[in-house]
Amino acid sequence: MNILVLVKEVPDMEKVKFDQEKGVVDRSSAEAEINPFDENALQAAVDQKEKEQKNVTVTVMTMGPQRAEKTLRDAYARGADKGVLLTDRKFGGSDTCATAKTLAAAIRKIGNFDLILCGEKSVDGDTAQVGAEVAEFLDIPHAYYVEEIRNLDHDSVQVTIENIGGDRQVRTMKLPALIGVTKNISRPKLPTVNRKLESLTIQVETITLQDLNGFMSEEECGFKGSPTKVSKIEIPKEVKKNNQVFREDFTAFLQSVTDVLTEKGIV
Repeated sequence: MNILVLVKEVPDMEKVKFDQEKGVVDRSSAEAEINPFDENALQAAVDQKEKEQKNVTVTVMTMGPQRAEKTLRDAYARGADKGVLLTDRKFGGSDTCATAKTLAAAIRKIGNFDLILCGEKSVDGDTAQVGAEVAEFLDIPHAYYVEEIRNLDHDSVQVTIENIGGDRQVRTMKLPALIGVTKNISRPKLPTVNRKLESLTIQVETITLQDLNGFMSEEECGFKGSPTKVSKIEIPKEVKKNNQVFREDFTAFLQSVTDVLTEKGIV
């Protein structure tokens, strides 16, 4: 059983700053870390490995600059077996579509994965699109907002999808398949000292655009392959609210609403 976990390196969102002039995230203003939702996906994969007590290999893949290798070493320390880094200047500027195409191309190149896990979204982008797009480009079934892996064998996986609209869904999919998980699926564990030391010396596989020749073209990645462009990021200004509380005084409430609407010229 081969399980692949897609992770993203993100800045510490509690410390990161925004460049108001350029309208972009200043990623150099805070240390990078594994996207929190991806930590849950990684732990879920490691939990399956420990639960099955069989020949299960957990591979972690990320796309980013060379420094993202640190994220893969951290993933190894947390229980992964291998790390794969997609890095090339031509990958820069990729939107969700180009990112998913690049990841899918690398997955096809490496091949032989039974189950792909990822977090439901990243805390820096919050789009919740990449995982599903990867599944579509690979033409495999997928499920999102998964909070439990109920059963996993060599042919299928059964998952529980979180309560959406008052309903909880149980879905069974043939493998290979992709699932995007919520934080409810696992509790990430801290790495042991031995795994941490081992992670410093492991060999991380590197894949560049040239390595993906035959699986994707330069026009499909980076800025060239991105149909969407972010023109500007703005931080919402804090709006001071003047609240009024009415308890069992319906007449006063109606009068207050009327006064506000009249003041704004609506009535």
